[in-house]
Amino acid sequence: MIVSRGELIEIGDGFRIPEIMARSGAVLREVGTTNRTSLADYRDAINPKTRLIMRVHPSNFRVTGFTARPSLEELTGLGVPVYEDLGSGCLVDLRGQGIDEPLVADSVAAGVNLLSFSCDKLLGGPQSGIIAGDAKLVARVRRNPMYRAFRLDKLMIQALEATLMPLLRQDWQAIPTLRMIFTGTEELRQRAEKVCAAIGMNAIVRESESPIGGGSTPDQVLPTWVVAISVSNPNAFEKRLREGEPPVVARIEQDKIILDMRTIAEEEVEALMRVLTTSAG
Repeated sequence: MIVSRGELIEIGDGFRIPEIMARSGAVLREVGTTNRTSLADYRDAINPKTRLIMRVHPSNFRVTGFTARPSLEELTGLGVPVYEDLGSGCLVDLRGQGIDEPLVADSVAAGVNLLSFSCDKLLGGPQSGIIAGDAKLVARVRRNPMYRAFRLDKLMIQALEATLMPLLRQDWQAIPTLRMIFTGTEELRQRAEKVCAAIGMNAIVRESESPIGGGSTPDQVLPTWVVAISVSNPNAFEKRLREGEPPVVARIEQDKIILDMRTIAEEEVEALMRVLTTSAG
């Protein structure tokens, strides 16, 4: 199996691509360099024993500068089945929101034969994964004895269905991850001003940034509005917020309690203000 040296990644808890593939019995043929791999590198590595080209999306890190790698269309044109690990399963085009994440549909359209992706993170569903692609290849994966051990139970499938159905309807408000991403900054500003005016504390409203996620979009942020609260003991106040009912998770920046309005749904505002008032007292 051919893979670029720049895609031999490590994910959470020390799981590494080379070790995972070694457990499968695959023999990896590394090509290119850390920052640049050309189509010729793949083409020159193909021999009668080649069974698969693997493409791995670097979802939890970024390599920038003097970089290059072939497009998916170029790889699928080499005549060898292509498998792509997409990391997060991004089914919704988020480029209009400033998030540059590859779409599952684009990989399918490019002719990728087999692909896998997570159902949590950007997809917004339960902790699980999907393997998709050519029917014959998916059937071969399904016949592996390990599939029986790792198959999803009915409750997990139901939770996944509850996520996918709103996606089909393009009902972004029904999925918390997408609802937060698609919320406009003007709505966030109004929400922040409402909270700030109601809590009667030493607080201000200011612009800030919302990190989307270290495991899926490590260097991408969205503009947001926050409520910054000045208190005498930020650590103790933050602890009281977490122990409130309902619990409120804030962050501390420059000795101020920061509440990002992108992570607060409109129906949660009243409860948030109640917890803030109680914690201040």
